[in-house]
Amino acid sequence: MILRLLFITVLLLFIEFYAFQAIKSLIKIKWILISYQVISLLVFVFLLYSFTKFDRSVGQTRQTLFTMGLFLLVFIPKIILTLFMFGEDIFRVGSGAVNYFINNDSNTTFLASRRKFVSQVGLGLAAVPFLSLIYGMTIGKYNYKVIKQNIFFPDLPDAFDGFTITQISDVHSGSFDNPEKISYAIDLVNEQNSDMILFTGDIVNTFATEMHPWIETFNKIKEHKYGKYSVLGNHDYGEYLDWPSAEAKEENFVAIKKLYGQIGFDLLLNEHKFIHKGDDKFALVGVENWGHNFKQAGDLNKAAQNLTKEEFKVLMSHDPSHWEYEIKNHEKNFQLTLSGHTHGMQFGIEIPGWFKWSLAQYVYKQWAGLYENVGRYIYVNRGFGFHAYPGRVGIMPEITVIRLKKGQNVS
Repeated sequence: MILRLLFITVLLLFIEFYAFQAIKSLIKIKWILISYQVISLLVFVFLLYSFTKFDRSVGQTRQTLFTMGLFLLVFIPKIILTLFMFGEDIFRVGSGAVNYFINNDSNTTFLASRRKFVSQVGLGLAAVPFLSLIYGMTIGKYNYKVIKQNIFFPDLPDAFDGFTITQISDVHSGSFDNPEKISYAIDLVNEQNSDMILFTGDIVNTFATEMHPWIETFNKIKEHKYGKYSVLGNHDYGEYLDWPSAEAKEENFVAIKKLYGQIGFDLLLNEHKFIHKGDDKFALVGVENWGHNFKQAGDLNKAAQNLTKEEFKVLMSHDPSHWEYEIKNHEKNFQLTLSGHTHGMQFGIEIPGWFKWSLAQYVYKQWAGLYENVGRYIYVNRGFGFHAYPGRVGIMPEITVIRLKKGQNVS
């Protein structure tokens, strides 16, 4: 632990040193440079103190959210500056070595002076993530988007042609700080007038009590004709905390499961229910969390017990890695899976229909939007709330509306 802390401290000081070189090469006014150094030192000490004081028996709080946001806001731009300035130093040392040892030019200064242009370009590029992160923490985290998706199935029961499902996921209620914005989001959910609403897990960060101030707000989600159903997410199990006892952890878990009922959702725990419309039906299957690198409480076989391959199935499974490792080639043929979990890392670039990028794609093969494998689909919701970083840049909070259509997908 001490060795790791020492390494991180040295690395951050290295970044601070090179970021200051960029500032110093452009600004010559002494009091501004001193002010920059003092502010940087105070922020550095605050961050170091905050990270060392993180309490695993308490978990994420408003303070830890602020700390992470400040850390990213300060150091991502400085890392960009460091890459430019350190890269220039490598060039300066290399150029000096060539002149001195190969060209035998002893009259030229070994280390050339820094070029102002490099610092200007570095600062210009560093301003992009700096301003983006500020936007993400002030506006982006509540910039809800309604995304509508038609999905075609040749074996969809006739009565469900045009059937609509609203999906929300990853609420993380312990991170909320603006009741007005959450009420606006709930109004957006209700405006969709879908036949059914599904909630694919992570109602809290850790504690059941996080949701208590928001129960009344979420109870405003209107009744849907074909029901309101949910499953658990990885954060609902209280796995990321040092509990005083196993009993305390279990008590919290029981309380979290009750929360879903307190906001009007039927929680499916490795089970299924048939949704009937006219003479037709489909199976709504709900598994507990199953993640390749997270808790594996989900039991797909138990949840789909007695279901046949031919029956049409909509599966709720919080973590999309479950689809990759178990679901997409399962013999029971799960036609549609709805997941969340990734948040799209809350940071990325999306140009609808053209381009989609996030660090999440290096961790999850399916991380945002619709994916297909031999006629079986998964839709990964980008999340309703936020966690760790108190904002969203490029990957906005999502309310999904899926319309089931009979027929072949023309795309």
